[in-house]
Amino acid sequence: IISRIRKNQSRYQAVADTVNPAIPWFFIAAIHSLESSLRFTVHLHNGDPLTNKTVHVPKNRPVSGTPPFTWEESAADALVYEGCHNKTDWTLPRLLYNMESYNGWGYRLYHPKVKSPYLWSYSNQYQKGKYVADGTWDKDAVSAQCGGAVLLKRMEERGIIIV
Repeated sequence: IISRIRKNQSRYQAVADTVNPAIPWFFIAAIHSLESSLRFTVHLHNGDPLTNKTVHVPKNRPVSGTPPFTWEESAADALVYEGCHNKTDWTLPRLLYNMESYNGWGYRLYHPKVKSPYLWSYSNQYQKGKYVADGTWDKDAVSAQCGGAVLLKRMEERGIIIV
C-alpha cells in the first residue's frame, strides 16, 4: 500500500495545493486508500465510479461539472465538501480527528466500545465490528482494510513523513 502511495505522492500534493496547501498529502493518500483502494477511477468521496456523479453518501457530487470527472476534480470537491479547505490545524491529533470525521461519527455515537476501523484496523486497537454499508452495522464484521492511523505510522517508520 505504501509503495503505491509513494508513486502517487505528486498527485496527492497537487490536489492539496489546489484546495488548501496546509493539507498534508498523506492525509489525502490515506483517505484514498480507505475510500477507493487507491484506484484513480473512482470518487474520493465514497468510491463510486468517476463516470457519473456519486450515488452513495454523499450523493450527487461533484456539484459542478459533468461526468466523466477526473480524479483530481472529484478529490478537490470531496475535500471541500468535508471542509478541509478551511482547516489550518493538521497536527497528528487533528489529522486523525479529520480522518475519522471524513468517515463519519457512527462508531463514536452508536458503538463507542469499537474503535473506528477507518483509523485502527490492522492494529491492537481494533478487533471487530464494522459498518458494512452506509448505516448498516455488523457486530461481527472485520475490516479488511488497513486503517489510516496504521498507514501513517508505517509511513513515519519508513521516514516518508514526520507527524
